Amino acid sequence: MGRHAAITHPVSTPREHPAVVARPRPVHRRVPASLVSVPEAAAPPKRTRRRPVVLPMLGFCASFAFVGASLVNPLAGAEAATTGSVAAAVVAPGQSFTVAGGVATTADRDSYGVTVPPPPPPPEPVVEKTPAASTGSSTSTGTGATKKSSGSAPVAGKPDPGSAKAAAADLVAARGWGSEQYDCLVSLWNKESGWNVYAANRSSGAYGIPQALPGSKMASAGADWQTNPATQITWGLNYIQGRYTTPCGAWAHSQSVNWY
Repeated sequence: MGRHAAITHPVSTPREHPAVVARPRPVHRRVPASLVSVPEAAAPPKRTRRRPVVLPMLGFCASFAFVGASLVNPLAGAEAATTGSVAAAVVAPGQSFTVAGGVATTADRDSYGVTVPPPPPPPEPVVEKTPAASTGSSTSTGTGATKKSSGSAPVAGKPDPGSAKAAAADLVAARGWGSEQYDCLVSLWNKESGWNVYAANRSSGAYGIPQALPGSKMASAGADWQTNPATQITWGLNYIQGRYTTPCGAWAHSQSVNWY
């Protein structure tokens, strides 16, 4: 056979392949949304609530009972029961009770009276007392009580014996003047000197009980004018009588201008 001998190859037998079936491909198409219908969700079942029947029935029964009771006199039975018992009522002493036809028609009771208290008396009117007008005269009680005289000066009272005021009271009475002039004189010289024999005014130079200005003027009534109250009083009364007529005139002038 040579070098190039025939090479035998193995003979391959044909294999059996399974049959392939072609599947159709799905076709995807776009559909408008308006043509797509979505199934609606099922709505929950509605619950039916039963209306109460008891309350309306009770209201109706109550209304019917009220209307029925108003058509019948509710006091008819009470009146029938009391008609027979009125006659058997106990009558107190002093009272009478008359029953006619089973119905009480009249009733008599004890009489009574009403006492009205009298009205209170009206209040008394208040009258204000006005001071009496000055008449220029006064009355002295003689007891030394200090009271307001009817003149313009208070009552001086009874002076002490042996004093300067006692000498002045005698000199006033000797001139025919009343006690009211003595009262005015006491008030005047109480204001001027306080009835001090040695009273001296350093600013004006007045001196003595009557405050003579200057004091040497009183020498016309006596040489002892500096120490004797009677000499000073005599000079002072002469001065008052010549200028003011009375001590009350001098006292009125002193009250108005603060000097005399």
